Amino acid sequence: MTKKFGIVIVSHVPEVASGVPKLLEQVAADVSITFAGGTDENEIGTSAGKIMDAFERNEAQELLAFYDLGSSKMNLELAVEMSDKKVNIYDVALIEGAYTAATLLEADVALKDIEQQLAPLKIK
Repeated sequence: MTKKFGIVIVSHVPEVASGVPKLLEQVAADVSITFAGGTDENEIGTSAGKIMDAFERNEAQELLAFYDLGSSKMNLELAVEMSDKKVNIYDVALIEGAYTAATLLEADVALKDIEQQLAPLKIK
């Protein structure tokens, strides 16, 4: 069965991108969580291609995307334009926002209610 909502983590640092899902999986075992970190050469930066791959690997039909810095958002927006999935990008603190969303998705909370909980975490 395809999950309705999933989470995508995007970071300039490959280890951050892969580490955040490890934390989220502790509270959201049933939520599909994928990540993209670093450039295509695994240097500091982001890659629209890696982000697209994270979208495709995610089992969900609709994605909640969280990122670390402004240029990550630019690559996220580019990847969204090329994706068939609906992707919601959140301008919130990366770890706190993703953790909040993951716990609420695990509890089957409606997206509008999750977004209300994310609103106070907006920092970008």
